[in-house]
Amino acid sequence: MAGAKEIRGKIRSITNTQKITRAMEMVAASKMRKAQERMAAARPYADKMRQVVAHVEAAHTEYRHPFLISRPEVKRVGFVLVSTDRGLFGGLNANLFRALVHEIDRYRAEQVEMELCCIGARGQAFFRRFDIGITAHADHLGDAPAIQDLVGTVKVMLDAFAEGRIDRLFFVYNRFVNSMTQNLVIEQVLPREPSDEDDVRHRWDYIYEPESKEVLDRLLKRYIESLIYQGVIENVACEQAARMVAMKSASDNAAELIEQFQLAYNKARQAAITQELSEIVGGAAAV
Repeated sequence: MAGAKEIRGKIRSITNTQKITRAMEMVAASKMRKAQERMAAARPYADKMRQVVAHVEAAHTEYRHPFLISRPEVKRVGFVLVSTDRGLFGGLNANLFRALVHEIDRYRAEQVEMELCCIGARGQAFFRRFDIGITAHADHLGDAPAIQDLVGTVKVMLDAFAEGRIDRLFFVYNRFVNSMTQNLVIEQVLPREPSDEDDVRHRWDYIYEPESKEVLDRLLKRYIESLIYQGVIENVACEQAARMVAMKSASDNAAELIEQFQLAYNKARQAAITQELSEIVGGAAAV
């Protein structure tokens, strides 16, 4: 058994670590609440954009936008991956990367080429080791990313689809459910899949001003940008929620270790006292 002095050092070290994890837990909880507020503020716009695009997609228009046309043969696909810049939150990134690697292996088996757009430093660092081209990336956007920071990165992938360099575009991110649950999502963005919602099943007709091409070009680009921005915000909320849970678990584990070491310290101290008493009694008997 280790000596009492050594055990006291371990208790002191774990206590200091526990203070850090508790502070990080409180910081993550505060940031998560702010991220939830930004997420709630952005959702109405994203939902309305999704509804308008669904109506336009179901309408009879003289101009059919390339983003709405499905290509029969898929030769190359693109992925927009949203990850984090930092760690210390459990398996949030790992689960996302594992799902994307599974998709990459599936397309490789079908002899389909791929390219990747990474939002977040961890995703870029992980997939740099794979034989897949990273055509665009953005990182260190902070806890409150702005849509202006994403427009250029997203445009690279939209241009690639419009020019025919990729035939499908997928969006990979974590969707926030609550502080304990975050769901990974792999969603096809382009070409947009037809909506089956009740309010868009019937046909809509529109009068476009100045013309349908210009209106649809701007509308669909804004739709994709808002979709990815919403995903980035949700991923930030997922990151803070996962970090809060991970830090709470670390603090609880530290408390258990402190309790175990405290018990070991008490036993070591009692053993030392008993040994000292035995030596005193033995010395007195010898005299």
